[in-house]
Amino acid sequence: MSRRLEELDWSDTPMGELTLRRRRDPVVGVDVFEVRLGEDFLMSSLFTAAEIALSRLALAQLDDEPLDVVVGGLGLGYTATAALEDSRVRSLLVVERLAPVIDWHERGLIPAAVPPSSRVRLVNDDFFAMAAGNGFDPGEPQRRFHAILLDVDHSPRHLLNPAHAWLYTDEGADRLHSRLVPGGVFALWSNDPPDASYLQSLQESFDSAWWEIIEFDNPLQSRTATNTIYLAHVASAGERPFSRKGSATR
Repeated sequence: MSRRLEELDWSDTPMGELTLRRRRDPVVGVDVFEVRLGEDFLMSSLFTAAEIALSRLALAQLDDEPLDVVVGGLGLGYTATAALEDSRVRSLLVVERLAPVIDWHERGLIPAAVPPSSRVRLVNDDFFAMAAGNGFDPGEPQRRFHAILLDVDHSPRHLLNPAHAWLYTDEGADRLHSRLVPGGVFALWSNDPPDASYLQSLQESFDSAWWEIIEFDNPLQSRTATNTIYLAHVASAGERPFSRKGSATR
């Protein structure tokens, strides 16, 4: 393998062959870290704006108080590390189904490795099964959180696993709502354009729901690319529905 492309890790997982590689990109002149699962290209350290926005947009909806946050999908770590930059986050629980991904962070193989901290817990489990069962904290069944941030599938319709489909229905929206405290927020990253039918499912279950379009530069194609972030908010006591707080960052 040439020095421009290096395979850092390979694992045979229940979901397929998982590969972490680093390559030197001649267009931007930096090292790029990429993850593949079978034939699926999952993520790249070259495109992180929407993963970071997933945290910042969601946490911007919350009051100024200590926050307990769940991230579904650890990946290269940009959503989790962005959440940790918010000083209000007192606990961050990250659910990752693929054990090798957690190992990458613990070994420091990637630039945005989630740092060990008393605020952070990495849980090797299936986010979707936990959502359907006793919740996301194995030590505290039915625990509720201030924010649930999800970045696993490519979109609500483009799934890594057909078993995930239920979460993007009315039933799934109801279940996510039940895992949040009053005033809490659910946020979802999607690689696809906005999906009106999925937004309707969120609006049926939550007091308010909307999408945000995240634009970022794609130097490989010399164009502006977009991702979609869905946000769904649970009104707190006395709060009017559809009290969207905007997209401020901290």
